[in-house]
Amino acid sequence: MSTRKSLVVIGNGMVGHRFVQAAIERGLTETFDITVVGEEPRPAYDRVALTSFFDVGAEQLSFLPSGAYDDPRVRLVLDVPVAAIDRDTKSIALGTGEVVSYDIAVLATGAAPFVPPVPGKDLDNVFVYRTIEDLEAIREASGTARAGAVIGGGLLGLEAANALHQLGIETHVVEMAPRLMAVQVDDAGGATLKRHIESLGLSVHTGVMTERIEGTDTVTGLRFQDHDAALPVDLVVFSAGIRPRDQLARDCGLDVAERGGVLVDEKLRTSDPAIHAIGECAAVAGRMYGLVAPGYQMAEIVADTLVNEASAAVFEGADMSTKLKLLGVDVASFGDAFATTEGALELVFADAVAGVYKKLVVSSEGDRLLGGILVGDASAYGVLRPMVSSGMALPDNPEELILPAAREGGAARIGMPDEAVVCSCNNISKGSICDTIDAEGCADLPCVKACTRAGTVCGSCVPIVKNLLAERLEAAGKTVSKGICEHFDLTRQELFDVIAVHGFQRFDDIVTAHGRGRGCDVCKPAVASILASQFNGHVLDRTTANLQDTNDAYLANIQRNGTYSVVPRIPGGEITADKLIVIGEVARDFDLYTKITGGQRIDLLGARVEQLPQIWRRLVDAGFESGHAYGKSLRTVKSCVGSSWCRFGVQDSVQMAIDLELRYRGLRSPHKLKGGVSGCARECAEARGKDFGVIATEKGWNLYVCGNGGAIPAHAQLLASDLTGAELVRYLDRFLMYYIRTADRLQRTSTWLGTIDGGLDRVREIVVEDTLGLGAELEAEMARHVDSYFDEWKGTLEDEEKLSRFVSFVNAPDVPDPSISFGTSRGQISPAVAGGPVSLGTSIPVGAPAAAEVGAR
Repeated sequence: MSTRKSLVVIGNGMVGHRFVQAAIERGLTETFDITVVGEEPRPAYDRVALTSFFDVGAEQLSFLPSGAYDDPRVRLVLDVPVAAIDRDTKSIALGTGEVVSYDIAVLATGAAPFVPPVPGKDLDNVFVYRTIEDLEAIREASGTARAGAVIGGGLLGLEAANALHQLGIETHVVEMAPRLMAVQVDDAGGATLKRHIESLGLSVHTGVMTERIEGTDTVTGLRFQDHDAALPVDLVVFSAGIRPRDQLARDCGLDVAERGGVLVDEKLRTSDPAIHAIGECAAVAGRMYGLVAPGYQMAEIVADTLVNEASAAVFEGADMSTKLKLLGVDVASFGDAFATTEGALELVFADAVAGVYKKLVVSSEGDRLLGGILVGDASAYGVLRPMVSSGMALPDNPEELILPAAREGGAARIGMPDEAVVCSCNNISKGSICDTIDAEGCADLPCVKACTRAGTVCGSCVPIVKNLLAERLEAAGKTVSKGICEHFDLTRQELFDVIAVHGFQRFDDIVTAHGRGRGCDVCKPAVASILASQFNGHVLDRTTANLQDTNDAYLANIQRNGTYSVVPRIPGGEITADKLIVIGEVARDFDLYTKITGGQRIDLLGARVEQLPQIWRRLVDAGFESGHAYGKSLRTVKSCVGSSWCRFGVQDSVQMAIDLELRYRGLRSPHKLKGGVSGCARECAEARGKDFGVIATEKGWNLYVCGNGGAIPAHAQLLASDLTGAELVRYLDRFLMYYIRTADRLQRTSTWLGTIDGGLDRVREIVVEDTLGLGAELEAEMARHVDSYFDEWKGTLEDEEKLSRFVSFVNAPDVPDPSISFGTSRGQISPAVAGGPVSLGTSIPVGAPAAAEVGAR
């Protein structure tokens, strides 16, 4: 007679899957046969990263790509709902009619989207945002939709808005509260977030109540209370919160909380000791926890309890801190973010221009951190949040933790006690990580992540985990490699010097002399960039072509559907009517999507790889050059109209921008470079948000350096003032070449500046004061670049060998890729299937890598 028991898990979401993993790891399958019943048609996947489905596809999100658990004693049943639980017979009836007996049952049914009772909610093109199937339906509907609205401005609502925005739909966010993310951020943080989102082209409507969805069969509009006109939309997504899925528990007579959720004790046991509940369906002492981290903690506790109840932990609540990137904006909230603690004080740093808002909540004595809010720059979150949980003392000047200088170390310099939780998703402390590094002999980040699970869910703790690893290795007397990758023990700067000294021009020679192996997708593009910076050869020359990443390899940026962009250079943003007509004719003749960029040029998107030479031949013949939008090189030098037209302009900013862009065009660098020139202090060209910015004065030009926009914006800082044109060019030559020499791979100028001892003052000594005597050498290097410049696309069109790579299928060069198709949106083409992988079929595609590769770049 078998003594094995039966354990049934109802739900195969993230928390249910974590429980099964924990059960296998703890040896529960030695005594239990486990049956996992999932209602969705696919096994567990990363719902936290749901929006990335459009970029990477379902398989990349899956926790079980094989469709089964490795342990044969775990049976996975998918696409089957549970009909009922019979507690008297300890059996579970499935929707297929099968009945499964249990000794222990675990409810992990999660939560369902809340759809308020708004008239029109049942019309076609009204969706919720919860599963991959929901996203597939939204994507299909987006093919014919012009505008869409997301009802709900919380975490999931903004994720849903991001999805619509990615699909090319005019997007509106509708929130009843007076601010976005009302649970996580305060009014000032919400205002900063709103400005960020609106700058991306989305419309935000806060403080409004949806009265009804209009339409007969399909959505035509959204009507707000106390508003005369309806908002014209043809697609609506509800993301107005979630509700625990507790109907199975109610039907079988389990106790439920007053506001929903299966009532459980601190061991996650329901009112029936044979049934546990975990995740969003569980209500511990009546409270539901809607984040994945508390659910994971619950799963671990139940697994431990089933192994040895006496030694198992209890659930005492959870850290509800959150850090995520919403529409490219970092947002974090932790601890007592709203200063509800008696006597709590607030320290606030706000930079409306840079779009950064930071608030720390400290104790009345100012010696303990209680919580905080970070919007626009959440780089300090990894250190600040553990300070709350550990109760460690604040430094004498706590404001340094959130001032801009803290980005390069103010917060990071604060030590953490061993009990501080580093990874809140998996509840992993600093001490546990350090002990594991020592015990397992971990020498790299993948080992630490595999052994501890730290950094494997949201990834926000990865920087601090890397720092802990480096500290432990150094403390143990082990060498911490600063090499660019496993094939080189040299940094990028050292590689740059080696190539310069020895004159290497082939990767094979470099790796033979100073590395090992065959190289990888880290070191090969880095070496290609260095070779281009020093010798300015064509990136598609035989010796370097196989080193390039996807974009450089085809002199164009690959898009989500395997097509490419065409971006001709428009120096300073100035263009003649004739050239505008040429661009329009090319876009019309090749049916390309056109958009004016923030860098004052025109994007043409949707070109198939085999069309690129035909398109560029037309553009080159008309006098255009490559805009290098695909390369880590100079992109644009933006300008205002300056003194030629503007009544406030004091210098000719357009001519200066054109001169600088033509001087530095094609300059390969560790990361992309952008410039700007403003004709007066009104700063219409936004020069202080660029890697180098020039602002006109009555006496000449002010030069600013090391700024950037993006997810973590940085203001450029004043390097020199009231310069003549010749002085400006001389200092810029030196600055750019010094950056190219000394920066790490993929390091923007703002981050590079923070790694230099002495910061901007040291850069000024080297560039302006020439204290190292490098000035003439740096200027000569730039002069060599200027003298040797050529247009890469013109050079490609003149070389049949280079042209031969521009085909979809190497063995069928005249056949276009059949997997690429288009729909229409706002009168232009749009990708018909976003994020789908390219089918190889029976041919060999060389011009369109898989979607997973695209998403990783």
